[in-house]
Amino acid sequence: MAKSIKEQLIRELAAGKFVSGQLIGESLGISRAAVSKQIASLNEIGFDIFSVTGKGYRLAQPIALVDKTKVLAALSTKALASKVEVHCLIDSTNNFLLRRLPDHIKQGQVCIAEHQSAGRGRRGKEWVSPFGSHVYMSMYWYLEQGMSAAMGLSVVAAIAISDAIESLYQIKVQLKWPNDIYINEKKLAGILIDLEGQALEPSHCVIGLGVNVSMPEQASSKIDQPWTDLQTHVSTPVDRNILIAEIISKLTERLHEHQEHGIVKMLDQWFKLDLYLNKPVKLVAGEKVTYGLCRGINTQGALLLEVERQIKPVYGGEVSLRKC
Repeated sequence: MAKSIKEQLIRELAAGKFVSGQLIGESLGISRAAVSKQIASLNEIGFDIFSVTGKGYRLAQPIALVDKTKVLAALSTKALASKVEVHCLIDSTNNFLLRRLPDHIKQGQVCIAEHQSAGRGRRGKEWVSPFGSHVYMSMYWYLEQGMSAAMGLSVVAAIAISDAIESLYQIKVQLKWPNDIYINEKKLAGILIDLEGQALEPSHCVIGLGVNVSMPEQASSKIDQPWTDLQTHVSTPVDRNILIAEIISKLTERLHEHQEHGIVKMLDQWFKLDLYLNKPVKLVAGEKVTYGLCRGINTQGALLLEVERQIKPVYGGEVSLRKC
């Protein structure tokens, strides 16, 4: 009930006009005091709402909410089969799709959210998710060949985001193994892949993507690494509907390519965009730090790390790659 009230308030406020606390309370069947409490909870998740006696509540700046109809209208032919859901408030787009397994989900199903209360990055880190500012989305993909087919999926997703951004904005990004997208050595986007199933049986995969579009100043203080957003590099306002549709379309195309050929045909593009290619790096795994040279990735999506003139593959896990 509280969630639906919040979502109704958000829709009423999004246009940037005054909303009467009394009228909205009557329409929702709650008291003005309850409306005031809900407004306070929205401010806690990043809204900037002020009130004027006799007029009601208003957002300091209007918000262009993601519009499912516009997203669907902009999808490529191959991506039209996707089932797209848009939520105002959610714990995590990955978690939402995982809860649908195994019978209430279809290939290519997409969950998009305006805000995540429990957005996740790799290694248990929080993914900062200010409302209505970025792209938070996840796609479900069935792996008929089992978990072995999941090798390289973070590469597939990174290449797809690269495809979308170059197609729309003519910007070449940088790719950082295993799951980050950068512009000018500052983080723009991240990928989180969740797998469920047995090693030698068909498995379920959820690919989560977070892309910084227009970072609010108050949210940036919570991020502990250099970051950037798309709007900084694009001269016209970024339309999130168009961006989301392009990411869905490119990701669908790349996943079909992966089904047929693995990542073999994507390697050239990765090597052109690899942030650390042929540069000194350190690989951090818990308290263990390994120094070497980044030599790109192999056909399974593993990092190729040269240590003492020997190149060894690193197959992901709880590791972090950093420049020296």
